[in-house]
Amino acid sequence: MQDRIISHFGNSIETKALAAEQLPPFIERGGQTMVNAILGGNKILSCGNGGSAGDAQHFSSELLNRFERERPGLPAFALTTDSSTMTSIANDYSYNEIFSKQIRALGNKGDILLAISTSGNSANVVQAIQAAHEREMTVIALSGKDGGDMASLLTTDDVEIRVPSTVTARIQEVHLLVIHCLCDYIDCSLFGEE
Repeated sequence: MQDRIISHFGNSIETKALAAEQLPPFIERGGQTMVNAILGGNKILSCGNGGSAGDAQHFSSELLNRFERERPGLPAFALTTDSSTMTSIANDYSYNEIFSKQIRALGNKGDILLAISTSGNSANVVQAIQAAHEREMTVIALSGKDGGDMASLLTTDDVEIRVPSTVTARIQEVHLLVIHCLCDYIDCSLFGEE
């Protein structure tokens, strides 16, 4: 079993090395898009399912509270945290609408949607992207595999950060690293390098 454990580490390192070659320009563009939105008085909404819901919450908490330095809180929140809202939408309408209905109510022109899906095929995240576009929001998509249905919805103003892997666990590991890179980019851009 130790060999199996060691192979997980090796596979993760390989995926991150490949991502390090391919993703920095997309992470930079996504980070700058977020910085511009914050400077313009806008906010960042985030969503995903399962582990991606955890990532959405992780990102919003790092911005709203703090990342690695003391600084004012930044306007971000996850659409995955209000169980009463999500279950009422799922019950009264459809689980596929749990994010899109929130975006239509809370999203404004110039806001950002951080949409997270390892496959790119999560129906409720796809509908969230559609709702964000209706509200004239920009989408930053964290995906993997072939980008799935999400990729076909993105406009030239949107940014896709697609992890070069087909393994869900490896994609999730890189998504967390990308989230930390985005948080660091935002902090350094707004408050200077430490």
